[in-house]
Amino acid sequence: MNANKGKLHLIPSPLGENDPAEVIPAAVLTLLGRFRTFVVEEVRTARRYLSKAGLKGHIGSLEFYELNEHTAPETVEGYLSLFDDGNDVALISEAGLPAVADPGARLVALAHSNGIGVVPHVGPSSLMLALMASGLNGQSFAFCGYLPAKSDERRSRLKAIEKISATAGQTQIFIETPYRNDSMFADILAVCRPSTRLCVAADITLPDETILTMTVGEWKKDKIVLGKRPCVFLIQA
Repeated sequence: MNANKGKLHLIPSPLGENDPAEVIPAAVLTLLGRFRTFVVEEVRTARRYLSKAGLKGHIGSLEFYELNEHTAPETVEGYLSLFDDGNDVALISEAGLPAVADPGARLVALAHSNGIGVVPHVGPSSLMLALMASGLNGQSFAFCGYLPAKSDERRSRLKAIEKISATAGQTQIFIETPYRNDSMFADILAVCRPSTRLCVAADITLPDETILTMTVGEWKKDKIVLGKRPCVFLIQA
């Protein structure tokens, strides 16, 4: 561990526009007041979150650095200087846990390779909350991330992960960009076996939260329109 460097703190954020106090532990909200340096996926979203979390009136004194899918590798490398002189840095994702299906993982890897301590903090995970509520196998599961955007490639991938699930009895978890939710849902119903169980978990922790598990055959009789709601999909063959 590099004694001259600060630590990287992984700070969870709400999964939607709800009050941070509803989903973020009080100890984490209190901790936020300690930091002056933040690496975030999107500055505007982070500023809004911190304002709601109790830092309103102090936002102007904070330093923000963006790390998203467009951030160049050399820019991320440059963030190592933020930890100089024992300065602690907070990493915040757009929603949920930093570095999980999130570009912030690049900074976490960099921290480890440079002897910088990494400190995870408690908060909401849409993936784990969806698995908990799905009724599917929570003993053996895999997160597949984002599936291909093109329908034919996505259908091929869906068939492959359904086969893995059937062979291993393993729950397969995946997510999609909200504007492609309904295309994803249609492809699942088109290619998966009627007996395969599908859980759709939408708007987790939000007032309109919907978590339903049925077989693909049952879903075909009771189709829903997901729209642009944040969703997690889980299948078990």
